Amino acid sequence: MENKGKILSRFTDSSLFALICNLLLVYAIMFVAHLEFLFENYSYFSGNLTFSHLCEMYVGSLRFDVSGILYVNILYIVLMLFPLHFKENKIYHIVCKWIFIVTNWIALLANLIDSVYFKYTMRRTTATVFSEFGNEDNMASIFGKEIVNHWYLLLLLIVLTFAMFKLYRKPKPERKNLVWWKYDISYLLFLAMAVYLSVVGVRGGFTRATRPITISNANQYVDHPIEAALVLNTPFSIIRTIGIPTFQNVDYYASEEELEKVFTPVHNPAKDKGFKQKNVVIFIVESFGREYIGAFNKDLEGGNYKGYTPFVDSLIEHSATFRYSYSNGRKSIDGMPSVLSSIPMFVEPFVLTPASMNRVSGIAGELGKKGYHTGFFHGAQNGSMGFQAFARSTGFDSYYGRDEYNADSRFGGDADFDGTWAIWDEPFMQFYCTTMSEMQQPFMTALFTASSHHPYNIPDKYKSVFPEGNLSIHKCIGYTDNALRKFFDSARKQSWYDNTIFVITADHTNETNHAEYQTDLGGFSVPIIIYEPGNDSIANRYDKIAQHIDIMPTILGMLGYDNSYLAFGCDLFATSVDDTYAVNYLNGIYQYVKYGYVLQFDGTNTKAVYSLDDILMQNNLVGKVDCQQQMENELKAIIQQYMSRMNEDRLTVE
Repeated sequence: MENKGKILSRFTDSSLFALICNLLLVYAIMFVAHLEFLFENYSYFSGNLTFSHLCEMYVGSLRFDVSGILYVNILYIVLMLFPLHFKENKIYHIVCKWIFIVTNWIALLANLIDSVYFKYTMRRTTATVFSEFGNEDNMASIFGKEIVNHWYLLLLLIVLTFAMFKLYRKPKPERKNLVWWKYDISYLLFLAMAVYLSVVGVRGGFTRATRPITISNANQYVDHPIEAALVLNTPFSIIRTIGIPTFQNVDYYASEEELEKVFTPVHNPAKDKGFKQKNVVIFIVESFGREYIGAFNKDLEGGNYKGYTPFVDSLIEHSATFRYSYSNGRKSIDGMPSVLSSIPMFVEPFVLTPASMNRVSGIAGELGKKGYHTGFFHGAQNGSMGFQAFARSTGFDSYYGRDEYNADSRFGGDADFDGTWAIWDEPFMQFYCTTMSEMQQPFMTALFTASSHHPYNIPDKYKSVFPEGNLSIHKCIGYTDNALRKFFDSARKQSWYDNTIFVITADHTNETNHAEYQTDLGGFSVPIIIYEPGNDSIANRYDKIAQHIDIMPTILGMLGYDNSYLAFGCDLFATSVDDTYAVNYLNGIYQYVKYGYVLQFDGTNTKAVYSLDDILMQNNLVGKVDCQQQMENELKAIIQQYMSRMNEDRLTVE
């Protein structure tokens, strides 16, 4: 018994046992992070969540947790099992402890931050986050404000970090009793076994046929793509997307001819329509989700919902709108390519991929061929979000940012800076109007607004003017709506106003408090408003499906544009109700909206089909809808065209 006790004592004092205990501690902390993620974003999942399904997802999450924990702790594992006995000393294990604490603290911090960021993207953060915010110099102030707003997460971080310190197990080997060759050989075997198990854990399975799991594998445990965020963890999502090719060719169709018959993004307009040299003004309004607009939600809350956009409501009465309208992405950097170049977001934001170096078509470049003067306006620091680079690559002649605003002595300069992101919307829209009045006609311009953005501040003079609403963004929506009203008040006095087509849309949705706007599809619901002064013939709510990528071909169609061009969307006024569609991508799932249904496709199989009347997406009709195969065939053609053209630099007709 004494020998057995000594053997057990040596094992529990060993580096191997300490390693096992400390990795189990990380698993426990990861589980707490999963729970925090769920509680922080509960409203997005509560409609379809049952205890049994929650258990299914958390069991599935173990595969990704194992992989993420092994990625984060690989150095620590090697150091603890390194097969040299002389490492068994106090200083060495202090170093090991700090490596363990620091790496896992960073992983925990990433998970907690992502639980807050999720409501803006509806997915776990990937490696492109480093490119997305690489040019921003205001992240410290944003994090500071978020710490104040989410103080309880800071408290949780402190508690869990303290737990790592206190519960960390240090090995206690007795060096004087070590038989060095036994130790070295034993730990060599332990390290070899750990390497094997780590490879298995990182790949997500034991068999040779097992491919390394990726973020898309989370969909096998969920009923809705949005739920994949509950299965995944942020360290895994970031690490597994580093250096991974974004666009992978598919071969759903064997020949180009067969593919072209189903879908082609090449538009060949009629040559005899007669080109109208009308100005084009496009507003891409930050976070201006469809939920906030009363005119689109007359049945909401029993018909009592008013919304937060009285001006836009009044403009809609004289504009073309659509029964269903969607963004093609969930981020600002998704909105710009979709709206201005008719490029949807598949897999990752286009501007963060190598394909962004391709030759790209765009409404500015196409109209530039007709002699238009073009300008892009964004009140943030020049270069922010990569907008300036993308604007130039797609044919905009001029860029007007914070530098140009500050250089114009007629305006308030940096006194109008919001302190975080950009010039306040109201003064910058006046600058926008004034600058266009100095442009030679015809012109095409686009404005990307900023004030309805986190951290949701408005100028002091408006603090008590706009309704606070139920969400912190609501007062900002009211402020931006009023800024639009003042812009149009000024624009109506300009000579170019009556000869202009205006488009108002959002880059993406944002915080919501109605269940129908928190679903896989509802999270993409944005307004698409087309207003042409003096032309009430287009003023109607069309019973069609509209999306961001339709804006470019629709405007070119209204102008009678007669050159061939490339766009993944359609001309909404020239396309029948049954042929309008929308497509977007969420957590490894493609969503295709057409024929009164939304189809969810993982690249290989259709996972779900829902009626558009099923606004909470609760009744999966997969295998029960006659048009399912047709929808799948069309979606496959869109995906194949997209992937091949991205990889082969074929995003222009030339």
